[in-house]
Amino acid sequence: MEQFKIFDLYDLGEVHVEDLGLKSTINLKPKLILKSHGRNIQKLGQTKINIIERLMNRLAVAGHRGKKHKVQKGKSTGKYSRNMGIVLDALKIVEDKTKKNPVQVLVKAIENSAPRDEVTTIEYGGARYPQAVDVSPLRRVNLALRWLVHGASDKSFNKKKNITQALADEIILASENNGESFGVRKRNESEKQADSAR
Repeated sequence: MEQFKIFDLYDLGEVHVEDLGLKSTINLKPKLILKSHGRNIQKLGQTKINIIERLMNRLAVAGHRGKKHKVQKGKSTGKYSRNMGIVLDALKIVEDKTKKNPVQVLVKAIENSAPRDEVTTIEYGGARYPQAVDVSPLRRVNLALRWLVHGASDKSFNKKKNITQALADEIILASENNGESFGVRKRNESEKQADSAR
């Protein structure tokens, strides 16, 4: 039986997740149209949503930053067609530049941007101190997607480059484990903090 291609463009059968920790969390189930209508609201429901749709959902609220001050850059919430158009155009640019399956490049970028350790604050006897903890697979993917979108948002907000080109560049840089990628920088920062808090 012939495999579906998502949007009749990209074959997910040839995409492989090399990081064993993320294998169960990155959904690569082929569907013609990736639109779950937010039906998967249950425990680990995000693992049932295709990774391309999760990137698109993250793009809808690109700008929340920091814990104290929530900065929001641009609003495109609820605009499925526009957001998915941005993602598909970015994947097309990735394909033209790398000559590889862009979904494989995206998966590699997520693997390279996903932190293994991070720091949490523990309160013990009235004193607070940082403690290094392992990151769950689902949170690793969520953080990687968030950082890829934040990096693209920073590179395109009030600049000549548009969000489509910025997202494509961010995905390519992260897939190459390049230090210029926002996602890779944040992952290294998170792991360094965790090392010093052991």
